[in-house]
Amino acid sequence: MIKAVNEDPIKRYRLEYNLKALERVKALIGEKAYSRLRALLEYRLQGKEFERSSIDVTMALAFSGGSDSRAALSILKWAGFNVVPVTVKLPQMSERVVKIAASFGAVFVDVPGYLESIHKQIEKKAPICGRCHSMVMEAVERYTVENGMKILATGDLLSSGLISIYEKGEVVTLNLPAFLALDKAEIIDLIGGAYDLTFGCPLLWEAFRTAPILKRFSVQRVLRELRARALNPEIAEALILDILHR
Repeated sequence: MIKAVNEDPIKRYRLEYNLKALERVKALIGEKAYSRLRALLEYRLQGKEFERSSIDVTMALAFSGGSDSRAALSILKWAGFNVVPVTVKLPQMSERVVKIAASFGAVFVDVPGYLESIHKQIEKKAPICGRCHSMVMEAVERYTVENGMKILATGDLLSSGLISIYEKGEVVTLNLPAFLALDKAEIIDLIGGAYDLTFGCPLLWEAFRTAPILKRFSVQRVLRELRARALNPEIAEALILDILHR
């Protein structure tokens, strides 16, 4: 499933820092979840095997059906967690994406006022990805709270350290790839080695056509992930070229 980081000093530093972050939420997530997540971190750090039988811990997972959320789902199930994939059904989603999410057992939720909010951003020539992400996460957080779950996992690659797992309102958010210091190349390998290095959001393409200047924000996002070593130079180059050619 996942491999130990061995002697990679940056990943080891992040993982050791994430152990501290985990301690901060121990009382909130309960002993079972804490112990298994700590064992998962130690496995990533040292290759130390751990018990992976099912435990009585259910968490939600913000699930887009993309590579990052699919990898997060696989890892969490492998580690013994009961995971509920929650997909926010957005207007721009193709039927193919909806079917992929459904095939993984996703629960679908809606986001009232989504298109209106995103189109206002486009009219202002303002970035849309941050607004989209916040609306999606608010919807998944509501589902998590309403269904009595304490942990909401995501496929976030970028954040690390004390914000890889943290308390937010009534839930603890676990950015799993960041928590395990995974990068995109590892995730692609984990899901089977097939990944289309393009941006697949029609609303983003619409924003680029309406205001080409918005491309710079997407390029900056790729560069941030490159600096954080979430992406390698080859993947970053492919993504940036896709943005510029839209």
